[in-house]
This record gives sequence, C-alpha cells and structure tokens, in this order.
Amino acid sequence: MLSLYDVPAPAKLNLFLHITGRRDDGYHLLQSVFMLIDWCDTLHFSLRRDGQLTREDLGPALPPDDLTLRAARALQQSTGCSLGAHIGVLKRVPAQAGMGGGSSDAATTLLALNRLWKLGLRTPQLQAIAVRLGADVPFFLCGHHAWVEGIGERITPLTGASALPTARFAVVKPAAGIETAKIFASPALKRDSDSATILGFAAAHYDFGRNDLQSVAQALCPDVQQALDWLQARGLHGRMTGSGSAVFAQMPHAVDLSGAPGTWLVKACENLTLHPLAGWAED
Repeated sequence: MLSLYDVPAPAKLNLFLHITGRRDDGYHLLQSVFMLIDWCDTLHFSLRRDGQLTREDLGPALPPDDLTLRAARALQQSTGCSLGAHIGVLKRVPAQAGMGGGSSDAATTLLALNRLWKLGLRTPQLQAIAVRLGADVPFFLCGHHAWVEGIGERITPLTGASALPTARFAVVKPAAGIETAKIFASPALKRDSDSATILGFAAAHYDFGRNDLQSVAQALCPDVQQALDWLQARGLHGRMTGSGSAVFAQMPHAVDLSGAPGTWLVKACENLTLHPLAGWAED
C-alpha cells in the first residue's frame, strides 16, 4: 500500500493583526503577518483504491468531520479522482488557539494527497480549493511566512529582503478557548485601523503593530490576560495570536518557562525558514 508517513503541519503566529474595515457581506478586512513555527501536527496518509476517505486519531480526538476530511473530499470532488485515503492525525497544535492548526492540517492534506494521488496540481490550483475550506488554509500552501490582507486571500510571501529574521518565541495556550465568531461579533471590536505597509513592518518586525482582537478577547476570556501576565512576570512582552486564546512573546535570551498552571500548554518555538512541504506542488 502506498503511504506517506510523518508529514508535518506547522502552526502559525500572527505577528500583528489589524482590522481595517468591514465588507457589506459582513466579512472583516485585515492586515497581518503570518509566521510559521516549529509547533506541528503530524499526519500519515495511506492510499485507498476504493475511493473511501477515513481518519484515525493518533492523539486527542477530533470532530467527526474535521478539516482534514473536508480537504480530502474537496480535492476528490474538484479533480474527479476515484482514489481514497486513510489519514492518521497526531494532533499537537491546540484548538481555539489562533494558531491555525486545523487550517494547516487541511493544507498538508491537500499537498500530500495531490502527491499520493498523482494529480499534478500546482499551488494556485490547490489554493483555489483551499479558499473554500477556510480563510487561513491558502497561506499554509504558499511555503513562506507571508503578509496577508483582504479577508485572508491576498498573500504576499516574505522572501529576500522582506524575509523574517530567525527568532525564538514563548507560546502559551491557557486552558480556555475562544470562539472566533464571538470576537468578530463584538460591538467593542476596533474595525478602523490605518493601513500598514510591508516596509513599515520590516523596520520593526517583532515589535510592530498590535492585535486588534486582543482587548475583546481579554474581556471574553480572562485566561488571555492571565497568560499575558505570566509572560510579563518573566520579562516578556506578549500579545495574542489570531483570534484564539494563545499568546506569545519573542525570547531574545533564554527564559525559564516552567511553573505554568498544569492545564496550560507552554512551548519554546522557533520560526521556520520554509514550510516543511514547500515545493511539493511545484516539482
């Protein structure tokens, strides 16, 4: 049986997240930088010739119809492929964290099955499928850290002179999670931030901007403030990533990250140079 084993799905951090407006259809317009980090889920793929799609949870249980299965189904339907797959998912990236774990799993599924099924689709073709699965999924197909605008569909890879410097980060996920819809529905959410530029961001990188969702999230979920205070007590200035409850801070020097509440997840991470599967839809 043809198989692909130990295929990584890395998480991301939003270095900043500004809400610049809102469309007539209710979708919010944003600017952000998505940065890949070495906190990863691991997926395994085995070919099924009967066309069936099945999933096995190798770690924490996932919802019955998660994004990995939805991505596999979307790829099947878009290409008319008659093959199937059995997908094993070892989930490490926490849910409701704002770290894009489910979206990354979906992107890795598209890349792996494109290869396993020998479909030959290129990145833009996969991204056209990915955008129907969720706003963050196309980013995880681009292979690089990226400047992201619009509703998440305008992606500019940060390469060459715009590439991010290597750095280490403390990432903290408290026990509680936050539903994204509740944050974006809040009347207290700031929706009129000025537009930023890549040049302006490049002058500051890890100190640039803010997360416009953070004040609303802190009101909805006290754990967010507690996690920020925990980082502050260690001399680290943290901020929230995405629309979940995880917070992070750059670590310019070694920091003792022990002593967190037992229900929290705390991890020292590095940013990646490239997505581990970069080029899988190009060769």
